Amino acid sequence: MSVPTAYIGIILIWSTTPLAIQWSGQGSGFLFGVTARMFIGAFICLLILAFMRIKLQWHKKAILTYFTASLGVFGSMLCVYWAAQYITSGMISVLFGLTPLLTSIFAALILNERSLQFGKILGIALGLLGLIAIFYTDIVQGEQAYYGMLAVVAATTLHSFSTVVIKRLDCQLQGIVVNTGTLIVSCALFVVVWILAGVELPQSIPLKSGASILYLGIIGNVVGFTLFYYALKNLNASSMGLIPLVTPVIALLLGYLFNNETIDLNLAIGSALIMSGLLAHHWDQFMAKIRTPALQ
Repeated sequence: MSVPTAYIGIILIWSTTPLAIQWSGQGSGFLFGVTARMFIGAFICLLILAFMRIKLQWHKKAILTYFTASLGVFGSMLCVYWAAQYITSGMISVLFGLTPLLTSIFAALILNERSLQFGKILGIALGLLGLIAIFYTDIVQGEQAYYGMLAVVAATTLHSFSTVVIKRLDCQLQGIVVNTGTLIVSCALFVVVWILAGVELPQSIPLKSGASILYLGIIGNVVGFTLFYYALKNLNASSMGLIPLVTPVIALLLGYLFNNETIDLNLAIGSALIMSGLLAHHWDQFMAKIRTPALQ
């Protein structure tokens, strides 16, 4: 698969994921939705490996990669699914737009990248202003929404940290192998959470919830994460950060059209500030992509 095709695929999948997460927890509970998604994804990935006759690697560096990646899967997904009970799908996507800003900070600290130049610092500042504007909206709406937003910010931080550390490990595994190993580790961690939380299986699963879980398990986990690890292997961490320039806008529109989510003035201002921050953060790369349409 070409890198541009994978890149576009990630954008489309990540744009629809927040709304599917919202729907997957309706009537069945958020913990069931995310755990079922992980097990479906892991099962299908194992089938793909068997069909392609690819062995799952278990050497030391591979295992370290799986556990590191699980920070961005188990850790961030647990936070996001919990938060989806209290905030909108569009809000989730906008807050995840902070990913490249956080990634650049971790890249500077861990990879020694020169990722904190003027444009990037300006982008981080605008992103923080946008975050404050959005937080103000939900703080006045109630404490639960505030905690939901904090949970998504925590998820974004875990995802950004995981991305940079995986890049540093540079294990050179195929995307489907990394995805499968990561999902297996994440499934085990979710089982531990189930046991500790004492949660019971739902008595029934609404059609919309079940369909969303299947979509997230097959398209979100198997296709989405495999494309992500494949693209991450072939692109630098900063290039991957260009994706959130597009996904929040699409996600906000989908939430408005299909989930009756409102877009108030503070959310619009906050989203615009974050998008402006992302554009400033990636201005040089953005102009380079315009001059050279094909991803390198």
